[in-house]
Amino acid sequence: MTSNIGWELYRSFLGVLREGSLSGAARALGITQPTVGRHVAALESALGVVLFTRSQVGLMPTEVALALEGHAEAMESTAASLERAATSQGEGVRGVVRISASEVIGVEVLPPIVARLREAHPALKVELVLTNRVQDLLRREADIAVRMVRPKQEQLVARRVGQIELGFHARKDYLARHGTPRKLDDLAAHAVIGYDQPSAFVRNAGKALPGYGRDAFSLRTDSDLAQLALIRAGAGIGICQAGLARRDAALVRLMPRAFSMKLETWITMHEDLRNSPRCRAAFDALVDGLLAYIGPPVRGTQGKIGRARTQASE
Repeated sequence: MTSNIGWELYRSFLGVLREGSLSGAARALGITQPTVGRHVAALESALGVVLFTRSQVGLMPTEVALALEGHAEAMESTAASLERAATSQGEGVRGVVRISASEVIGVEVLPPIVARLREAHPALKVELVLTNRVQDLLRREADIAVRMVRPKQEQLVARRVGQIELGFHARKDYLARHGTPRKLDDLAAHAVIGYDQPSAFVRNAGKALPGYGRDAFSLRTDSDLAQLALIRAGAGIGICQAGLARRDAALVRLMPRAFSMKLETWITMHEDLRNSPRCRAAFDALVDGLLAYIGPPVRGTQGKIGRARTQASE
C-alpha cells in the first residue's frame, strides 16, 4: 500500500461512487473523464484493491469501496472546512458559513433570518444544508447546526433556544367537507397524513400516539415538506409545527389537549469555531431568529454564544 495518497484521488473515487460512472463523476467534478479514470486506477493501485466492477448499469462499488466511503466523506468535509476557513481570513465578518437544518426549518423559518444576516454582513456567504439527517459537526460537515436533539459531544458549543410545538392541523375547507374530529379515535374516519418508512425520530414520536402507525395513514410521505404541503392543500389531517400553522388563517389546530408534542431545539457548533467572526455572527443571528419564532427565552438564560457552552452541560 502506498502512503501519502493525494486527496484528488479520493475526490474522484467519491464522484464515481455517487454518480455510478466515470462520465457522470467528470461532469460533477468539472474535470475530464480520462482524468477521473486515471485517478481511480491510481487509487486502486496505491491501495492494492479493486474499487469498482463494470456492469450493465455502470460501475458498481465493491465491498472495499463501500467500506472506504465514510472515510472519504470525512476527508471531503475536512477539505471543505479548510476552504471555508481560508476564505474567511481578514477583518470583519466575511467568508463562508455552512448551516445545517431540517427541511421544514430550512425552508419555512431560516430564510428571513439568513436574509437579515446577509444584510448586516454582505461579505458573508451562507450555505444551507437541508436534511433531516443530523450533520456531524465534529467531522465539519457543517459549521453550525439547528438540531431537535440535545447534543452530547463535549467539543460542541450549544445553545438551547426553546421548544417547537407540534400538533394536528387541517384546512378549514377539509373540515367543512369531512367534519371536525373531537377525539383521537375520530381520526380513523379521516384522511390522515403521515410517514411512509419509519425512522428513529418517527418511532420516538409514535410513543405519543400509540396505535397510529403506517397503516393508519391515507397519505404517506417521508418528506416533512410534502406533509406540510398536503395539509395546506386541504388533503387531510396531519402533524405540523404550531408556529407555522398560526401564520395561515386557513389552518385549524385540532385536539390540542389530546395531542401536543414538543421538540427541544438547539443551535450547535464546534468549540474551535467559537472565536470565528463569521460563525459567531451566524450563531447569534440564528439564536435571535429562532427565539423570535419559538417565543421568549428560557428563564435564566443569558447572552448568546458566550453562554452557550455552560448551557450545554446543564
